[in-house]
Amino acid sequence: MTSRAAEPRAVAGPLAPFGYPMFGAIWAANLVSNLGSVMQMVAAAWLMTELTSRHVLVALVQASNTIPILLLGMVAGAIADAHDRRLVMLWAQGFMLVVSAVLAILGYAGVITPWGLLALTTLVGMGTALHGPAWQASVRLLVDRAVLPQAIAINAIAFNLARSLGPALGGLVIALWSVNLAFALNAVSYLAMIVVLARWHPVMPPPPLRLPIGGAIITGIRFCFASSPISRVLVRGAAFGFGAMGLQALLPVVVRLQLHGDQAGFGLVLGAFGSGSVLGALVVSKVRRRFGSEAVVTGGTLAFIAALALLSATQSLSLAIVAALIGGVGWIATMTSLNVAMQLRAPEAMLARCLSIYQAITFGGMALGAWAWGTLADYYGLVAALRLAAGWLALTLVLRRFAPMPARGEGRIEPREATHEPA
Repeated sequence: MTSRAAEPRAVAGPLAPFGYPMFGAIWAANLVSNLGSVMQMVAAAWLMTELTSRHVLVALVQASNTIPILLLGMVAGAIADAHDRRLVMLWAQGFMLVVSAVLAILGYAGVITPWGLLALTTLVGMGTALHGPAWQASVRLLVDRAVLPQAIAINAIAFNLARSLGPALGGLVIALWSVNLAFALNAVSYLAMIVVLARWHPVMPPPPLRLPIGGAIITGIRFCFASSPISRVLVRGAAFGFGAMGLQALLPVVVRLQLHGDQAGFGLVLGAFGSGSVLGALVVSKVRRRFGSEAVVTGGTLAFIAALALLSATQSLSLAIVAALIGGVGWIATMTSLNVAMQLRAPEAMLARCLSIYQAITFGGMALGAWAWGTLADYYGLVAALRLAAGWLALTLVLRRFAPMPARGEGRIEPREATHEPA
């Protein structure tokens, strides 16, 4: 099966990438895999609230999925640029399947400890770190460059559809059966991506001259920080990621302690966040075309500030759902705009490295944020931690002046092939 079996004539619509059959197949398999992953993270976060009363350990469940991206992301990018990206993804999916199966087995045996749970979710995060750069860099092989921004937004829809459905499914599985079944279902979910990737035989560009891993990473870092547009995107990603984790990392504690909710309530709040992300992804390309990426990133940040402020003040599950919905819109608007800006400004020869550096810095900021806001919640309380996270995001708005998002056409690679989307 080739990567572009049937290329559509019309490319302007937000769903145009689905005209490429292999893109649709991988997207669907990725949705199934993401559903399993979200269910597992929901189950792990809830299980941690039963294993310990320490807020920071609950927050670190989220961080365990992002810390490996900080530590291993650049290595993964260099590997993806030097080797067959399809095979890299296959190895990553297989590794995550095995680790999730082990987590389920240990759960059923009743021998999971707080630190053991963090260790296993961190191993899954390592698989995610390996898979991410290879997958994102492969999107160019699946669609024409003219619809690349739409493809990036649709990829975000897959993840955020999972965030909409996964928490509800996870909460249902936990309530009716156990967290261990959620772990087992996640292990099975990786099979969909493995089967589709095994059937994909893309037309690969000529292999680049392979450098040692260290040299390849240094070359990628030098390029990214020498490029003013890319370096500014990196700054914005790190700053937003650090503050945004105040909401995501503390949600389990907010629902359980502040709102006195149960698994179903937790699933509803997370589902609202995912629903907001899906709604935002459907319109973000159109809004960015009209107003530019700076306006979208600023608007997304303001939406997240409002979500944090509302969540800190409410004692109502319904208002928490509203806050999560607003936060989801802000999340997808900001993160998709940052990703598009990176994709359109990185050359093919080091695309995976540039994306991995972006992921390492942005998700590294998220991991540090999860630790920071969890620690502050332990010392000063949930309300203070949520409001301090909102205050941090408010401070990041000064980056509009000191690290503005790239202007339309600034630093874009092969601009004639990507005329449908501004920066």
